[in-house]
Amino acid sequence: MISYGRTVLDLADELVDTYAEVFSAAPWNECEETIRQFSTRLQTDVRRPGFRMAFAQSEAGVDGFATGWLTQAPFPQHRAYPQVAAQLGAERVRELLVGALEIDELAVRAHARGHGTGRALLAEITADAPQRRAWLLTSRFATDTVATYRRLGWHEVPALPGTQTGVVVFLSPNHPGRPR
Repeated sequence: MISYGRTVLDLADELVDTYAEVFSAAPWNECEETIRQFSTRLQTDVRRPGFRMAFAQSEAGVDGFATGWLTQAPFPQHRAYPQVAAQLGAERVRELLVGALEIDELAVRAHARGHGTGRALLAEITADAPQRRAWLLTSRFATDTVATYRRLGWHEVPALPGTQTGVVVFLSPNHPGRPR
């Protein structure tokens, strides 16, 4: 199911619980402060241009969710964005990422993994991406996550020589700028 804008906040407590379960575990090992920051970010993120959230629910509650919005110009300079800009360069950032749907979070609870939940969430949230342009980043050190995105048909954007950082940038399977 897709939700837009502030309606997402109706599920805020369940989203934070899901986020905490997923990202406090290895390989992320996020602390309580980072989890609180997600809760705060969610209040701001719902106001971003093009914000949307896909979520999966069962009798257990929210099994997983994905959040995203349209990447604006100028390219942001907080969180991991400087790493992305450093390894892609300004021209590729502008060409591939600005104006595209940015998947910010994808979280699937352990009990819902291996059943296509992540695949379904990504497909749902990117279904109406502008000109089929969607992207995400993840930690280079989250090897299972990197392998999952590859298996789902996402394409890694190679870093410029000598610029590799701790993040990997992926373009959606149908992104027109994906590496061939």
